Amino acid sequence: MKQRILTGVIAGALFLGLVIFGDWPFGLLVFALGTIGYYELIRMKKLNLFSAQSVLGLLLTCVAITPKQVSDSILPVQIGKTEVAIVLILLLLSYTVITKNTFTFEDASFIVLSSFYVGFGFHFMYELRNMGIEDFFFPLFVIWATDSGAYFIGKSMGKSKLWPDISPNKTIEGSIGGILCAVVVAIILSNVLTLDYSMLYLILVSILVSIFGQLGDLVQSAYKRYYGIKDSGKLLPGHGGILDRFDSIIFTLPIVYLLFVI
Repeated sequence: MKQRILTGVIAGALFLGLVIFGDWPFGLLVFALGTIGYYELIRMKKLNLFSAQSVLGLLLTCVAITPKQVSDSILPVQIGKTEVAIVLILLLLSYTVITKNTFTFEDASFIVLSSFYVGFGFHFMYELRNMGIEDFFFPLFVIWATDSGAYFIGKSMGKSKLWPDISPNKTIEGSIGGILCAVVVAIILSNVLTLDYSMLYLILVSILVSIFGQLGDLVQSAYKRYYGIKDSGKLLPGHGGILDRFDSIIFTLPIVYLLFVI
């Protein structure tokens, strides 16, 4: 427990410090988190980290993470992120032929989905922070409120299992409690932060963030159970890997970004 608390304090302080600072240091952090998250998924599948297909997937992840303003500045005018991604996907599919199907279509699909899942999740982490620090902190605090509420209310009142085949400890009562805590935090933040949205809209956003954050957690639990592992990695002692800590965040931030730019 002491190790878990110490890791949480140090990692949390570093993350929040870079969030507040923003700019290129936060961008580098996002790239680091995204690439580590990608490699955690590759290890689950037991693919060679330094194989041609894994490196192509890493490049695809980097393309997905890269902000548009950065890609526009380094790529020719006629070529964008979409075109680069398509070429990398075609190379992955071609590799199935080169290896005579020892690297299968299923393996290629896994790499593409992993790259997009992690890459776009962290891409929108950067884009949302770029919109403004308060726009970034709102979903972050809502997710933390959901996790805390679901844990404590589920622990004290939980009786009905939410999805026992995937996550046996989660309960319906805890899930509802997490949503209620998210709404309370959204109401508080709407009065504290200077966001350009009504309280009603922020409450609706918080409910969606809470629901999709819990879904992101279940998705993480589902593929860990499928691959027979406890944690996605060991980078954070007492906490697991990057995906164990950022599963809800990267699942919800693309949705929050879309809701905030509509």
